[in-house]
Amino acid sequence: MTDLHTPYDMIGIGFGPSNLALAIALQECAAPLNALFLEAKPEFSWHPGMLLDNSDMQVSFIKDLVTLRNPASPFSFLSYLHAKGRIERFVNRKTFFPSRHEFNDYFTWAADQMQDVCAYDQRVEAVAPVQGSSGTVELLDVVTTDASGRESRRRTKDLVLAIGGAPNIPEVFADLRRNSAVLHSSSYVTQCKPKLASAEHPLRIAVIGSGQSGAEIFWDLVNDPAQPNVDLIFRGQALKPSDDSPFVNEIFDSAFTSDIYNRPKAVREAFLTEYAHTNYAVVDGDLIDQIYGVFYEQDVTGTEPHKLWRNTQVHSALAVDDGVELTLSQRGDVSRQRYDLVILATGYTRRLDDTILSDLAPWLTADEAERSYQLPTREGFQPRLFLQGYCEATHGLSDTLLSILPRRAEEITHSLISGLTPMPKALTAAE
Repeated sequence: MTDLHTPYDMIGIGFGPSNLALAIALQECAAPLNALFLEAKPEFSWHPGMLLDNSDMQVSFIKDLVTLRNPASPFSFLSYLHAKGRIERFVNRKTFFPSRHEFNDYFTWAADQMQDVCAYDQRVEAVAPVQGSSGTVELLDVVTTDASGRESRRRTKDLVLAIGGAPNIPEVFADLRRNSAVLHSSSYVTQCKPKLASAEHPLRIAVIGSGQSGAEIFWDLVNDPAQPNVDLIFRGQALKPSDDSPFVNEIFDSAFTSDIYNRPKAVREAFLTEYAHTNYAVVDGDLIDQIYGVFYEQDVTGTEPHKLWRNTQVHSALAVDDGVELTLSQRGDVSRQRYDLVILATGYTRRLDDTILSDLAPWLTADEAERSYQLPTREGFQPRLFLQGYCEATHGLSDTLLSILPRRAEEITHSLISGLTPMPKALTAAE
């Protein structure tokens, strides 16, 4: 399928929460834009591999797709609860933190109302500049394929990239990327849980990582009916609690984005390092207490089905007999441990060079976005390129989180519609 005669005003690559928030913002201001979002998955899903039972959100439901921009929006989490007939029951729970399953259902509910602006099963394979007669790049061709291999080509004036991060695979596991005994936490539910259910004997599993995902997976495995033997392996001395105190949480406010962006680069880097513990390699305090209880009870009973490997480095990983042998170093003592399955709770990487925008590298003048989330480009390149979730180094720790979705969508929407006559209606209830 080729549609090059009627260019879109904007194409968004990816249709997770970031571009979903943007789609809603465009609709709510009645922007006269011909916009389309492309999603590789066959339907909307939000981290399906980490939708664990009994896991709650770590941010308030008020930080949904729209509320911080427009509290009266029909796309708010409260509107979702009302539509589902659960608003009073949710109030009775007396919590700001819905389950992860419920927030995923909220996102899906919102995405279902945006079906007309999103094409699913469209994996973007290339983005190519379209040059006019004068040599100026006027448009972009976006090439996609679907599950059957059919290619489509669409043309656009502007582009918004919001594809999320790529699983971070430590170098020591690089040769085992295709080994079914090694998987990333992002596919835990879809790949690990079936293996547990079909195993003829309790599996021995290593979980590597000291962050929230690793802790949640360890706790889920410990309580799985298949009763696997689980080792939790990490480099530090202890699982550290996340700091979600009120003054610290202010760094996730949308107004803080300009503050951090306007600081000198060295000052900004030092700040991000100082406050990394709010988001990276930290665990909810309640979950830390539960995991500590597991190992305390093992001391009481004198059994050791699970082991805590702290201060431990993984020096090598070797495929052996339908499993993996890890060489572990703990305070200088080296041992080799065999596991049926290794789960890498090692986070994600977000490198612009690894995205489809690498096709446009010759036209970029920098790999960091401006305050408006727009990438600077060379003279003669007319399309505008916006980033969602790739600006942590310049825009702060909230950039990859849900906290700023509504306000960022509002800012990008204003950029997209700037210069239109007449201007669309206001984005927020207060304007």
